[in-house]
Amino acid sequence: MEHVHLAVEEDDLYSGYNDYNPTFDSEELENDAGFQQAVRTSHGRRPPVSICNGPDGAARPMTAVRAAGYTSSLARSTFDPLGQSRGPAPPLEAKNEDTPEEKIKILEKKVNDLIEESCMAQSMGALQLALEKAKEAGRKERALVRQREQSGNADHINLDLTYSVLLNLANQYANNEMYPEALNSYQVIVKNKMFSNAGRLKVNMANIYFKQKNYPKAIKFYRMALDQISNVHKEMRIKIMQNIGVVFVRMGQYSDAITSFEHIMSESPNIKTGFNLILCYYAIGDRERMKKAFQKLISVPLGIDDEDKYIPSNDDASSNMVIEAIKNDKLHQMERELKTLAEKYIMTAAKLIAPAIETSFATGFDWCVDMVKTSQYVELANDLEINKAITYLRQKDFNQAVETLKTFEKKDSRVKSAAATNLSFLYFLEKDYDQADRYADLAMNADRYNPAALINKGNTVFVKQDYEKAAEFYKEALRNDSSCTEALYNLGLAYKRLNRLEEALDCFLKLHAILRNSAQVMYQLANLCELLEDPQQAIEWLMQVISVTPTDPHALAKLGELHDGEGDKSQAFQYYYESFRYFPSNIDVIEWLGAYYIETQFCEKAIQYFERATLIQPTQVKWRLMVASCYRRSGNYQKALETYKDIHCKFPENVECLRFLVRLCTDMGLKEVQEYATKLKKVEKMKEIREQVSSSWLSHIYFKYSSHSSSSTKGERLSARMRSLPASNEPYEASSPKELDVSYVDPLGPQMERPKTGAKKRVDDDDFADEELGDDLLPE
Repeated sequence: MEHVHLAVEEDDLYSGYNDYNPTFDSEELENDAGFQQAVRTSHGRRPPVSICNGPDGAARPMTAVRAAGYTSSLARSTFDPLGQSRGPAPPLEAKNEDTPEEKIKILEKKVNDLIEESCMAQSMGALQLALEKAKEAGRKERALVRQREQSGNADHINLDLTYSVLLNLANQYANNEMYPEALNSYQVIVKNKMFSNAGRLKVNMANIYFKQKNYPKAIKFYRMALDQISNVHKEMRIKIMQNIGVVFVRMGQYSDAITSFEHIMSESPNIKTGFNLILCYYAIGDRERMKKAFQKLISVPLGIDDEDKYIPSNDDASSNMVIEAIKNDKLHQMERELKTLAEKYIMTAAKLIAPAIETSFATGFDWCVDMVKTSQYVELANDLEINKAITYLRQKDFNQAVETLKTFEKKDSRVKSAAATNLSFLYFLEKDYDQADRYADLAMNADRYNPAALINKGNTVFVKQDYEKAAEFYKEALRNDSSCTEALYNLGLAYKRLNRLEEALDCFLKLHAILRNSAQVMYQLANLCELLEDPQQAIEWLMQVISVTPTDPHALAKLGELHDGEGDKSQAFQYYYESFRYFPSNIDVIEWLGAYYIETQFCEKAIQYFERATLIQPTQVKWRLMVASCYRRSGNYQKALETYKDIHCKFPENVECLRFLVRLCTDMGLKEVQEYATKLKKVEKMKEIREQVSSSWLSHIYFKYSSHSSSSTKGERLSARMRSLPASNEPYEASSPKELDVSYVDPLGPQMERPKTGAKKRVDDDDFADEELGDDLLPE
């Protein structure tokens, strides 16, 4: 019993269990601040609750059963749902790239990357690089297949990847014009039965045969592709049939082409096919079917929205913002391009069939205009009328052209401006500058923003030598259309006439940046550099001119002149000689070459040039005297004597010829010396008499002028001018080109500098808007 301890009444182990904890009072939760805080927070953590103790603070004893997930520890664990307190996770197990599966995956990724790189290179125009990438992708893909076979996964070959590699390789061969290799690659795909829908690639093969002009085989493959494409793909079938029709046109089988195009127009009409159908009917000369095809063409629906949709309304701000955002987006641009293309086809078709469908082209044009007026392209009717006038011009029926254009004076402003612009241009060409000015004003009043009208107005002022005003009109045209090359060119000419050479040079440099290969612009730049006393730069510009037009004789002659001015005779001779080869009638070039050979003591070679000058100017005695002089200088006195005798027969009063005849006959001891000496005295006597008469007449004029003049300085000025006149009988013999005086003006050389006209441009590229009427321009 001494080991038995009795419990003391004060230490009641089971006391305190009946105490009530207010935490479990659900009725008072709304007033429980800790619970409400837990509800409001994201983590749901309540303030710590004190551990339940006995009445005297002793800890509650443990029970025999322990609750799952809880411990009897007095320390409270923190809230850590992600387990971050346990430290960082162990590193991932590294991939083993030596396994066959991993090697196959890596190879597949490399092949896909190479295909993508090949396509990107092709899109950027690097065709050779695209082909190299495609070939490398093919090698990698074959290595991938071998890898699969070695690993025993031959049944899991990626057919889609193989198809992509072969198709890309074939396409890159075709892009690089390696057509046999491309056909072989396409054939590998088409013959493989494991590739689904590979038959449609015969279209690509047919395209290659078409490029090779193997038209029968192209048709065969187009038809094979058509047979393998179901009717579900209607659009693709229509495109293939269109290609078949085009091939038949190339082969001249218009009836077969008509069959294809008619089927397309009945199933799915489009502008291009309708135009091709008209061409085929025109080729076989079927008037009635041409008319029906034209009616079908103008009735083809374009499927685009009306332009009124893009006009903003004043009251709805949100709609205006949407319209502002979409009025120049890609879709609207595509719609505009489609409409422009349709109008181009309709205009071209009308101009083509108008002379063929009726007895006269005017009647045919009228029929086309009536049809267009009843269609959705009603605004093209006026353009057709203007083209009718242009057709009259091509037939050189100017009166009818003018009458047709005058009918537009009462039309709306846009058409009136276009017609008046063309009328102004016509009158300008006829040099009726008053009428040209009148219609230029009319065009400007109808449409002040019409650059062609402003150019024509500037031209009419330009020919009146009011260059300042002309420059203002050209500058206004440039403000309306900064890409108007005619206005920029004419502005440069105006500045050049005003001697504002730096500004003119700036204009032509800007124009050269737009028209890189324009010989006229580069010639003007060379001329301005010469005027600015920069001959080396002028030579560089002229070198660019002959790189564009290597056979232009005037540019070559100008190069020779500049090199001669720089003292480089050998280069000057080279360019003058080339100029003579291309245009052997330029008297200045002939004179320089003849003088060059005389100066270099090769008188025999100079003879052929002076003989050609004699043929060009048979009434000029100087060239015949130069031929005779060359014979005399080269020691061929007999030929020189014969030449002088021939000159004397044609020009018996020429003193120089008789002097040389007397000298030669004396040196050669001939009997005719006395005869020629007598003739020489007579001619000299007649010359003296003429001079006396002339001097007395001049004296009479001088005294008469002096008696009626209010100032003696005028008489002195006239007398000085008369005294400065050259003697008429000075010798023509010369040994240097500077002493040769030629008064002949080459009719084929540069003419008066005139500005470019600004006629309204129409459909054709060969209309009159680009007519060049410039001085200092390269002659065509």
